[in-house]
Amino acid sequence: MRLASNENSFANYCGVYRQDLTDFSDKEVLTPEMPDSERESSFSEHNTDSSIAHEDDTGILIDNEIHPRIEENPLHEIAGTAFGLGILLGGSFGLLPYITFKNFNLYLIALALFHFLEFYTTARFNPGKVTSQSFLLNNGRGYILSHILATLETLVECIFFPKWKSTTYSASHKIIVLSGIVLVIFGQFIRTAAMVTAGRSFSHYVKTKRNSDHELITTGIYAWSRHPSYLGFFWWALGTQMCLLNIVSFFVFLIILWNFFHQRIKFEEKFLIQFFGEEYLRYRRRVPVGIPFAS
Repeated sequence: MRLASNENSFANYCGVYRQDLTDFSDKEVLTPEMPDSERESSFSEHNTDSSIAHEDDTGILIDNEIHPRIEENPLHEIAGTAFGLGILLGGSFGLLPYITFKNFNLYLIALALFHFLEFYTTARFNPGKVTSQSFLLNNGRGYILSHILATLETLVECIFFPKWKSTTYSASHKIIVLSGIVLVIFGQFIRTAAMVTAGRSFSHYVKTKRNSDHELITTGIYAWSRHPSYLGFFWWALGTQMCLLNIVSFFVFLIILWNFFHQRIKFEEKFLIQFFGEEYLRYRRRVPVGIPFAS
């Protein structure tokens, strides 16, 4: 579920009152969407300390249009980050013909696109909340370590088990990789659609106070999932590991992400019930999350 803000609010790795994996900011001090108030988690989206939002993240109103705060958006940082993601994306495409295990290139392409779209979607549909951190590259120690593990597992297995680490090794390998690609595309679409649908109401932080102009959004993609941003990120991440044929990393991602979202959804929905009462309870009974057994 997501809260819509008449004039202010928005989004940024997995919405406002509904924050979905990717949700971070709003006018009040927010606690991370995942864990309890001051608890560190694997992904920064669940990290309470890193989920504190600025007191005023609604942007600047100029000619009746919301604009980003320049002090929150150092242009050299944004340009450098965008350039780096572009190099990663273009380099991964360019090296496809020369790399034996092309799945790794696809993984890097998915990673670059994910982080670029986090910033772009926020800037496009919630400019008041966009900051140089909206790329979500600094998404917590656990997030970074998980991707390092995935990369190391891929390299080690390519060196010691080169035949097994191949999409064409068996029919099951083909099915796993193709399923992973489908999940990556599906997850990215769901997450981006959630951010677009929520618009200014999407945030990477969990709100603990309700603004007077917030509504409960239950239409569009929110009619199918209460937390589509979390849903999208969950399946996107697992899809990347299936694409890489990473057995160890797949289960590491599964355990960490499930625990992360399970905690975050419970924490967030305590406030949603406070804000919307029976209306939210009815919505919660009617609409699932989409992450198996998560709240």
